[in-house]
Amino acid sequence: MPHYVQRGTIPRKRHIQFRKSDGSLYSEQVFGTKGFSGIASILYHLHPPTQVQNFEPLMDLRPALANRQALRHHHLRTGGAQPQGDAISGRIPLLVNANVTLSICCPKFTMPYLYKNADGDELIFVHEGQGTLHTMFGPLAFDEGDYLVIPRGTIYQLELVRSPVRLLVVEAVGGPIEIPKRYRNEYGQLLEHAPFCERDIRVPETLEVHEETGHFEVRIKAQGALTAYHYGFHPFDVVGWDGYLYPWAFNIRDFEPITGSLHQPPPTHQTFSGPNFVVCSFVPRMLDYHPEAIPIPYNHSNVDSDEVLYYVNGNFSSRRGIERGSITHHPAGLPHGPQPGAVEASIGLKRTEEMAVMLDTFYPLQITEAALAFDDPTYPKSWLPRS
Repeated sequence: MPHYVQRGTIPRKRHIQFRKSDGSLYSEQVFGTKGFSGIASILYHLHPPTQVQNFEPLMDLRPALANRQALRHHHLRTGGAQPQGDAISGRIPLLVNANVTLSICCPKFTMPYLYKNADGDELIFVHEGQGTLHTMFGPLAFDEGDYLVIPRGTIYQLELVRSPVRLLVVEAVGGPIEIPKRYRNEYGQLLEHAPFCERDIRVPETLEVHEETGHFEVRIKAQGALTAYHYGFHPFDVVGWDGYLYPWAFNIRDFEPITGSLHQPPPTHQTFSGPNFVVCSFVPRMLDYHPEAIPIPYNHSNVDSDEVLYYVNGNFSSRRGIERGSITHHPAGLPHGPQPGAVEASIGLKRTEEMAVMLDTFYPLQITEAALAFDDPTYPKSWLPRS
């Protein structure tokens, strides 16, 4: 994580008596990873977080996969997706494997419950809209272009402040979503060659201590299923916490692009790493400055990874027919690259204004039944010469 943070009121040392004004003890919770050997935070609750009144199974969240199809490229035109549900129930899973699920979400209203993903970390990219991520660590306001990193096990509620809201959601299983190791020194500090620094990272600045009692529902995703847990107190009853594990935000516009005299490959745009996948940010930047440079990507075959691009804004010079909210999926085993005419048209360009988020996975992705509703069947032939 970026750095150590302390919020609210905490005792002088860990695991000692910490009492309320009435003499009773606050309830201490170690919120940690990797069996006490990873990063962690310690939270102090008004009530023991173990006191659940009732629980009930809700539904299986594992997406239905499309019948196996011929190996081919896909263009999912998700820009026309209509608002539905909230930030959880409105998610539409599109591409999945054992480590990652990629979904879009256009929530219509604020979540009337709280939520916890116990299966893995979440990375939410805010394409459109504005709101507040309320968590047990405090609130975190978000706006267009923000990445929200939500550690596994965090209880949260996504409040919509300005609509429409359009989200791209990456759910990881099997490891954390974190800043790539090559950007950090042995102490965790971001290095000089990193494309962003700690000053670009936003963390919860205040605490919202909820003392109310009554009925509060937390929906928990675990092992692909959703369970409702019912509490007699608000789970955001934290009076203080400190540590290295907490939700944080980073805006894509604060990513400093690395450019060169010749075309730079996607690893120069890497922003996050996850279990067997990476996430990259393509932002407005100067193009290659060699006098004979071809400024757009060359044809390439990443024979051991799938490439997914989510198109945010701008003019995408290497790809025609792309819209805001389009998703292209180029699976391992097939080459891809500029479409006809794009190479010649790019020569002499000095700058690109495109913005996109890329997900590269090192195990194959499967397309869901829900994704087929957005699929453009003509896309695999878009590399043929125009008639």
